[in-house]
Amino acid sequence: MNTPMNNSEARETSLRELVEKYLRHWYWFVLGVIVAVILAFIYLRYTTPSYATHATVIIKDERSGGGPSELAAFADLGGFFSKFNNSKIENELAIFNSKRIISDVVRELDLNITYQSLGTVKASELYKYKPFTVQYLSFADSTRTNPVPTLIFEIKSSTEYAVETQSGAMQGTYTFGERVSLPFGDITVLPNLENMSIFESFIDRQISVTYRPVEAVALAYQQRITVANDIKNSNVVNVRLQSPVPEKAEDFINELIFQYNKDAINDQNQVAQKTSNFIDSRLEIITRELDSVERNKEQFKSSNRLTDIETEAQIILQNASEYNNRQSGIATQLELANTMIDYMENSSTNDLLPSNIGLDGQEVGEAVNNYNQLILQRNKLLKTSTAKNPIVVNVNNQIEQIREGILSSLKNTSNALKVSMRDLNYQEAALNSKIAQVPTKEKLYRGIERQQTIKEQLYLFLLQQREEASISLAVTAPKAKIVDLAYSSKAPVAPNRPLIYMGALLAGLLVPFIGVYGSFLLNTKVANRRDVERVLTDTPLIGEIPRLKKSDDELIQHNDRSILAESFRILRTNLQYLFVNKEKEAAATKTVFVTSTIKGEGKTFVAFNLALTLALTGKKVVLLGADIRNPQLHRYLPEAFRKNKGLTEYIIDPSLTAGELTAQSEYNPNLSIVLSGVIPPNPAELLMQERTTRIFDELSEDFDYIIVDTAPSMLVTDTILINKMADILLYVVRAGFTDKRLLEFPKDAINDGRLANMAVVLNNVTMSNFGYGNKYGYTYSNEKKSLRDRMFRR
Repeated sequence: MNTPMNNSEARETSLRELVEKYLRHWYWFVLGVIVAVILAFIYLRYTTPSYATHATVIIKDERSGGGPSELAAFADLGGFFSKFNNSKIENELAIFNSKRIISDVVRELDLNITYQSLGTVKASELYKYKPFTVQYLSFADSTRTNPVPTLIFEIKSSTEYAVETQSGAMQGTYTFGERVSLPFGDITVLPNLENMSIFESFIDRQISVTYRPVEAVALAYQQRITVANDIKNSNVVNVRLQSPVPEKAEDFINELIFQYNKDAINDQNQVAQKTSNFIDSRLEIITRELDSVERNKEQFKSSNRLTDIETEAQIILQNASEYNNRQSGIATQLELANTMIDYMENSSTNDLLPSNIGLDGQEVGEAVNNYNQLILQRNKLLKTSTAKNPIVVNVNNQIEQIREGILSSLKNTSNALKVSMRDLNYQEAALNSKIAQVPTKEKLYRGIERQQTIKEQLYLFLLQQREEASISLAVTAPKAKIVDLAYSSKAPVAPNRPLIYMGALLAGLLVPFIGVYGSFLLNTKVANRRDVERVLTDTPLIGEIPRLKKSDDELIQHNDRSILAESFRILRTNLQYLFVNKEKEAAATKTVFVTSTIKGEGKTFVAFNLALTLALTGKKVVLLGADIRNPQLHRYLPEAFRKNKGLTEYIIDPSLTAGELTAQSEYNPNLSIVLSGVIPPNPAELLMQERTTRIFDELSEDFDYIIVDTAPSMLVTDTILINKMADILLYVVRAGFTDKRLLEFPKDAINDGRLANMAVVLNNVTMSNFGYGNKYGYTYSNEKKSLRDRMFRR
């Protein structure tokens, strides 16, 4: 009887046993690794490598070297917009990676047209060294819903080529340079004859040309490209792109930087252009007014015959010159302020304001610069978002506030200038009282000259501002300063060869592991003696019979040293110990029943070989076929022997004796056999007859061992009916065939008393499952095993 500790140990599987359980299938792991590595090699062999392309730029502003001060009017936002400084670089990154800019790049480089040289296994993209260029001239209306098909070209000669669709729906031969009408539209194919060696190398080779919409290609590049500000608190931007064609990626990034600078320059020029247009319009008005004043002066002097009036009042005018100068300056400022007020009242909030128009004081000029910068910023945001965007709404509110502030400042300035002018007029009136002697004509003349001076000063100032605006348009600097032009890595970055091989190695181990684990999980068959002992804890397992190959003999031969013979010798020895434990008399005949749960578990095979093994010891052994429903004993006997009468005839015919049924076996002279006989219609009732017990008594007189091949215990009741006549009941379980759940039947039969004196024999055990799963088994023999058998442990 096993102790609780032993039962617990028997139910637990050690880590070593678990590892050995998988190591028995080591060949699957080796095969899985080999296959996975081969697949990884094939994948890497035919996968197009990708290269990493990088470029570095600095997004400039006027504080960081963006250009001369004349160009800073729209960039110096001042403290009012300091809260937007942190997000400024993010806004520029959004423009850099915008679909609008990328679409311009795709159009400029024709990246929506892809050329590929078709090979046996894979296609290689052609970029710079393509033999011809396809120009798509027009498209049919059907292309709006159906994509343009991929075309397959084949160069026939330097003047002709063949083209067909990928599906083969259309094909034809045409001449280079001619306009070709196809179902989807018109194309023209132009040969690249600058390098004839490249052109000739593609003769009779197939080249596919794929056209995709610019928007689709731009969206694809937008997802692939990375534009990042990796260094915090800086304006350094890194542009990265991964592509199988490094030259194509380099051209794309360089063109992207160019298009970004072009867009930024256009934004910068908007303010200068708006200022230039405003100045031109004002110059036209001032020119007309200046001409009118000069004509009035000429007419006044001519009609009044004046020559040098100033000499007469030179002394007085010296005192009044200071007031005149101040009046001129204030009048100029007043005219500029009124002009600006008039312009703002007649323009919309979307228009830019002219900057640097000559008003004194920095407040209005800075406010105008801030206003223009906000207009530009809002216009950029509207390109990538809607007017309802919170940032756009916030900027609009700020624009409205600044506009109101500028207009209010201008009006306040105008009112202040008017007050100053009024004060000067009062002072001038006091001075004029002192020169009452000066003729009225002189006073009128001085007024005309004053108007002339004001118009001339304003005219010269506007000319100067127009030149400055023209210079701004001519020398606008790019916004993105290139630190490093696009360059590509020398070695491919994808696929990652070490990672692929490492993944293949893991997959090669994991897949067999899952397969083996799944086979263990789904396998409900008995595999080794531990599976039996877990259920039949109190029933001894006295023998393990190895699995036979197709070429092996099923019966033990004379002087047999095979693994099969050794396993039955061990079974014979263990059986002897059971008889000793039962205190069976040495001279008494020992009766051994051999049964199983269901058909096919090898009970007849075990019974016959056990009888042969016992006969080899010199004992008289009789093998009785008691499976009268489905007898299998005759499989091991000659044809003539199968005609003998058997157990059923003995029970039915009282005149028969056991000796008449017994026939000596040709395998061993000490072995005799009694067949089961004809199959009766009532086998259970027949075995309940008194004659069944008598045949055992008769056989006991002549034999030392009676080995009985009985019917399966779970299928029929025959074995249970005669079980009381057995000294030992050998219960055969077949590895790889008997379901583990079927072991509950003998367990219940023992507990119920239906089967007694039971011992288990495990049949059909693989070499790797002998004992408790050890790898040695019955190998202590001179049998030489093949390499294949040793590898697969058959």
